Amino acid sequence: MASKTISPKLLSLLTAAAFSVSAGTALAQGTLRIGMTASDIPLTTGQTDNGGEGMRFMGYTVYDSLINWDLSKADKPSDLTPGLAKSWGVDAADKTKWTFNLREGVKFHDGSEWTAEVAVWNFEKLLNKDAPQFDPRQSAQGRSRIPAVASYKAVDKYTLEIITKSPDATLPYQLAWIMFSSKAQWEKLKSWDEFAKTPSGTGPWKLAAFVPRERAELVPNPDYWDKARVPKLDKMVLMPLPEPNARVAALRSGQVDWIEAPAPDTISSLKNSGFTIVTNAYPHNWTWHLSRAEGSPWNDIRVRKAANLAVDREGMKELLSGMMIPATGFFPPGHQWFGNPGFKVKYDPAEAKKLMKEAGYGPDKPLKTKVLISPSGSGQMLPLPMNEFVQQSLAEIGLQVDFEVVEWNTLINIWRAGSKHESSRGGTAMNYSYFIQDPFTGVVRHLQCNLAPPAGTNWGHYCDPEMDKLFDEVRTTFDASAQTKVMQKIHEKYVDDALFLMITHDVNPRAMTAKVKGFVQAQNWFQDFSPITMAK
Repeated sequence: MASKTISPKLLSLLTAAAFSVSAGTALAQGTLRIGMTASDIPLTTGQTDNGGEGMRFMGYTVYDSLINWDLSKADKPSDLTPGLAKSWGVDAADKTKWTFNLREGVKFHDGSEWTAEVAVWNFEKLLNKDAPQFDPRQSAQGRSRIPAVASYKAVDKYTLEIITKSPDATLPYQLAWIMFSSKAQWEKLKSWDEFAKTPSGTGPWKLAAFVPRERAELVPNPDYWDKARVPKLDKMVLMPLPEPNARVAALRSGQVDWIEAPAPDTISSLKNSGFTIVTNAYPHNWTWHLSRAEGSPWNDIRVRKAANLAVDREGMKELLSGMMIPATGFFPPGHQWFGNPGFKVKYDPAEAKKLMKEAGYGPDKPLKTKVLISPSGSGQMLPLPMNEFVQQSLAEIGLQVDFEVVEWNTLINIWRAGSKHESSRGGTAMNYSYFIQDPFTGVVRHLQCNLAPPAGTNWGHYCDPEMDKLFDEVRTTFDASAQTKVMQKIHEKYVDDALFLMITHDVNPRAMTAKVKGFVQAQNWFQDFSPITMAK
């Protein structure tokens, strides 16, 4: 057979092709399928819905904030880290004036450039009802996150100025909730509904496809500005599975590789079957937010304290197979902001009955009220059996509770509307899990007088000038150690006045197959999926 000589050019092309195939094989790290607790795919346009879980899976994946969270460590609480702003600071002479130096060279998924002008455009989509790009759905999610913001402007291409309504040291934490969408992509499509189908952020993941209530597919953004966070997976698939036993069944059957919040009574058998259970403490609590509107039974501090003393938290821990940290306050035990409250949150049914009797109630003369709860949702753990446990505990001291069960996103809308709104349906408390890793989101927004709906998310319409004074102090304290002392005073008042029914802190359990490698569970509501690979 006659031999043939391969030209140098052809040899170069074949070598390049072989290298490309080899490299592609080496980099191909599989598909990760996740069963979420949400009942639907979170809003894809930038400001997500579905609470913190929406931000976890469709916020800090497809998008970035000016200021992100460092999600790289499991052994200590997360802190803020530069995102689309490489640095920021407050003016020494004018504590309402903040300057953000933006990261240069960042591109949106559609190829357009990130600039200060684009940042301003994004604030307008949330805060300016007259702007063409104003989006009521995103505004509903984001507006209440940044109450400090008074104005904003582009100083130059990569410098953004934000003016706050008054000095506010919590602004960086507020901004960490705001995601930035592509101006160019919206101007091309002229519709947020169309944008939702092909969203464009600057994040490490791109949305490749989604079907409402069924699945969303994310693929890596190889051009992501933070090369350490370019995803290693080929694809990540998100599937809404709001019922815990359905999530476990999907994991066992191989329909998914990872589930959020497995049913506690399945954890032992999942471990015995070779599945991995990952947990970590993180800044989250599971409470009843109490209404302080006129006529609410929770206006009586004796009733509030009695409820906090009636719940057998160790019994609930047994119910949850150990997957909780019993609450002794609004913050978890040992937290740097815990302080030294005088009222001790514990299980003391005798004292609880005594307080109820002083308030005029008891098992023979029960106080009847209604509480709003959801069947599932972001950070809600297992709300149905947990709330039934609390209901039984309270009944023993003469506090008779009926539940109004509503879907998670509906509950969020009721929370934003406030306890006085007709949507609360007569409910005097709401089971709502809270993200508590920063001063504003963790405490201020729940109880400040001027943040009662519709101005903010003080659902219960609580108002106490003494508490407002402490909130003002934490906002005007820019030194971290001094701010910690103010936060301790705030938390002491939270507990001493029994302002919430404080029940438990989550440990954020996840169950996954042994094939999932490289995941680091941060002590944070959000997580980084970029380091994950799937073993063959």
